[in-house]
Amino acid sequence: MTDRWKVAVIGSGNIGTDLMIKVLRRSTRLEMAAMVGIDPDSDGLQRAARMGVATTSDGVEGLLALPEFDGVRLVFDATSAGAHVHNWAALESTGVRMLDLTPAAVGPYCVPVVNLDDHLDAPNLNMVTCGGQATVPIVAAVSQVSLVSYAEIVSSIASKSAGPGTRANIDEFTETTSQALEVVGGATRGKAVMVLNPAEPPLMMRNTVYCLVDGDRDHAAIEASINAQVDAVRAYVPGYRLKQRVQFETFSQQNPLHIPETGKFWGTRVTVFLEVTGAAHYLPAYAGNLDIMTSAALATAERLAARAGVEAGEAIEVPA
Repeated sequence: MTDRWKVAVIGSGNIGTDLMIKVLRRSTRLEMAAMVGIDPDSDGLQRAARMGVATTSDGVEGLLALPEFDGVRLVFDATSAGAHVHNWAALESTGVRMLDLTPAAVGPYCVPVVNLDDHLDAPNLNMVTCGGQATVPIVAAVSQVSLVSYAEIVSSIASKSAGPGTRANIDEFTETTSQALEVVGGATRGKAVMVLNPAEPPLMMRNTVYCLVDGDRDHAAIEASINAQVDAVRAYVPGYRLKQRVQFETFSQQNPLHIPETGKFWGTRVTVFLEVTGAAHYLPAYAGNLDIMTSAALATAERLAARAGVEAGEAIEVPA
């Protein structure tokens, strides 16, 4: 076994701090080298310092100046879509790989169980959004059985789990998730909606996925494909699960479904209800929307490290 990959995290907020803790506690292939922020008093930077991780509050420029940056193989960006553009411009020439946890979508979309193997050499991978990580695998599972002419997802997250970055990037969330439903999920057309739920006590992340497929397709085959995909995601997001069995509704030419944008549809509507409970490493359990992002990013980084020779050929899996 070769040395672990040295990694750094840009962003000392909830996502960046949770990701740092996951690397420190759970990874057998990655070594936490540095955390970057802009607020020296942030809890993330304070925790990092106590855990022996190098820190700087001078942003990505501060990271480049740290002695610990020498040998870093990969950087996680947990800032915002706008900040990521600047961060990537500063790091691109260094040859360091980047995993983007913002909806900036500078690099190709990556949903580990669907298309990671297609982008193992990409210098900058975009982890889509929390809604994308939760729902794109389901759309892809349906697409494996039948053409999905339209996919719509609704992600409902606890208002308390939506920090400043999430709230500032809602437009980018809907655009990036919608595109990922098409580019990665295989839908001809995709739409995404985010709901911030102010309920008290806070509710777990809920996702509803609607897929329209032409004709009266093999329901058992679609359900089996979805169930297999849920198991694959749960390998690195243990709190990911179906809330109930997959639902099917068939619309005939005599009784079509009316869609305002496109007119009448006849075929099958597949409806999937999902819930994501966070692992509560740093964030509360109801913040499954943030946990699925950090878990997907960690799984991706571990796979990249494995391919580079740390434990070559091992399947994507993060210990629970």
